[in-house]
Amino acid sequence: MPDVKVAVIYYSATGSVHRLAEAVAEGAGDTGAEVRLRRVAELAPDSAIEANPAWREHVETVARDMPEAALDDLEWANAYAFGTPTRFGNTTAQLKQFLDTAGPLWLAGKLADKPVTSFTSALNVHGGMESTILSLNNVFYHWGCIIVAPGYTDPTVYASGGNPYGTSWASGTQGAKPDEAALASARYQGRRLAGIAAKLLA
Repeated sequence: MPDVKVAVIYYSATGSVHRLAEAVAEGAGDTGAEVRLRRVAELAPDSAIEANPAWREHVETVARDMPEAALDDLEWANAYAFGTPTRFGNTTAQLKQFLDTAGPLWLAGKLADKPVTSFTSALNVHGGMESTILSLNNVFYHWGCIIVAPGYTDPTVYASGGNPYGTSWASGTQGAKPDEAALASARYQGRRLAGIAAKLLA
């Protein structure tokens, strides 16, 4: 297998997207790919975090121990997976700020021709998850990446709710943490990304 290097970069407030990111990384790793799992920096004021016990718990028990994403991770990788909660049908400010710093790499052509996939979580099933993934993809069109959607290419996609854009989880109606069906779909999405990357490298 070619030397596939996958960067799974995400933002998570209360942990749903974090768990999906872990599953995407697991799936990519199962193919033999080298994987970096990274979170982007937190931008929210402490007062906002303190007002949500689940957010505070995630920050103190998980996020603090996760390596922070850097532009080096983008340059290193030959495949990307990005995850974000939905904010009004759009990408979180935390992930968007990180993406906005990638201008120098984009200008140098170091982001082009790399496969990329996206995943998300929202409070409600119809909380804007598909539009969030589409908004993320707008960035990757500019980068010149190759969008790798899961599509309807595996039974896990149907079992987890049937989102062909990318794995998604409704934490308010389905439970605070993704269930095994969603995690299986995320693992498949990671395997698919790594597989497509291997074909492109070959």
